[in-house]
Amino acid sequence: MRSAERFLLAAKRCEIVSLEQLALTCELVSTVSELVHQLQRERGVSNVFLVSDGQRFTDRRTLQIKETDAAEQAVRLHFERLDCDTASVSCDGVRLFNRIAWVLHALDLLQDLRQQIAAFNVSPDDATTAFSRLIGGLLAVVFEAADTAADPVVTRLLVAMFNFMQGKELAGQERACLASGFASGYLSLDQQHRLQHLIESQARCFDIFTEFAPAAILQDWHRLSHDDVSHEIARLRQVATRSTAQSPVPSGVSELWFELASNRIDAMKGIDDQLAQALRHLCTDKIKAAHQELHEHQQSLDSLTDGQDQMLSPGTLMLASTGAGLESLAAGLESFSADGMSPALGRSVFDLVQAQAQRLQAIGDELNEARRALHERKLIERAKGLLMEHQGLSEEQAYRLMRQTAMQQSRRLADVAETLLNLTDLLQSKSYATKTE
Repeated sequence: MRSAERFLLAAKRCEIVSLEQLALTCELVSTVSELVHQLQRERGVSNVFLVSDGQRFTDRRTLQIKETDAAEQAVRLHFERLDCDTASVSCDGVRLFNRIAWVLHALDLLQDLRQQIAAFNVSPDDATTAFSRLIGGLLAVVFEAADTAADPVVTRLLVAMFNFMQGKELAGQERACLASGFASGYLSLDQQHRLQHLIESQARCFDIFTEFAPAAILQDWHRLSHDDVSHEIARLRQVATRSTAQSPVPSGVSELWFELASNRIDAMKGIDDQLAQALRHLCTDKIKAAHQELHEHQQSLDSLTDGQDQMLSPGTLMLASTGAGLESLAAGLESFSADGMSPALGRSVFDLVQAQAQRLQAIGDELNEARRALHERKLIERAKGLLMEHQGLSEEQAYRLMRQTAMQQSRRLADVAETLLNLTDLLQSKSYATKTE
């Protein structure tokens, strides 16, 4: 087989291998989604268990731990299936594997946290923080999986799924925030700021989700967002913001809120499951299509090698060998004959190579667009981290400062974050130059 033909087919085989590895990553995301959901439920029942001094949710907590353990084992099995061969790991894979290593360490400590909860040796707030940190690590795995995916359509779905899972996690944190506030009769100023931050952050996540999610799933999300539970949650949010020490709400509102918020989060899991199923089907279809294209490439090249100088059908990736672009490359095509390949055969192989290159360019353009939301999120998170480190702000305060700046300057939040990062880099560079003078 001629070298051009061999490398053309090798490129298609590499694409298939990449898709198969991507399919494993998408399966991992599905299992991570399930574990996140179970941890969210365990966090909720553990919080109630601690707040009630073990009077509520004792049996429910025991059952929930079993559900979480089953989901954890599924995730660990999928971690084992990932290709960890350093010879084949890309630079992007380094971040993904680092996230996985952190998650595995945190999962190893989960049993100790449960024992502290059972012995009432940890406060409800500290237990909630520990669960939230683990869930945050799992969400970071999903983020890196989306950021390392090389297929634009799959990346779009992963971006949609990550932002939906993040919004769902923020809804879980809101459940805990208001349950605690209602239990005490009113929300403190810090709790009100926290509530506002959680509501705004959820809206931002769900906005990105709606930008990238398939239309059929968006219809279900629209129905869920406008059902009776969602309307009641919006009403209770208003009740919470109006509550004061002088005008507290009845303590029973706390249990009502917890059940409503739990029902909403459980319903959101259905959207999660749809996204996961769409990912699985998409990867399966793409691998099947890639194998079919490889077969068609092989057949077409075999027939051309046998002297059948004919155009390929539109179903393959061959383009018509006409136009000014190909005429300008006539001299280059003639060089194929030096290797014993006729100019006609060389032209046909070139058409395949050109079509493949055009397709890869289109994929790259789509991929860049799909990754835009991920890049902007990185900027915002890095900028928040800088404000927290250098200004001593909390996460909510840092986000609120950036958001207020964006509104005052009529700019996008991501643009404000990028300006802040560039300014910090500039100041650090000047500081280093001054020290070395």
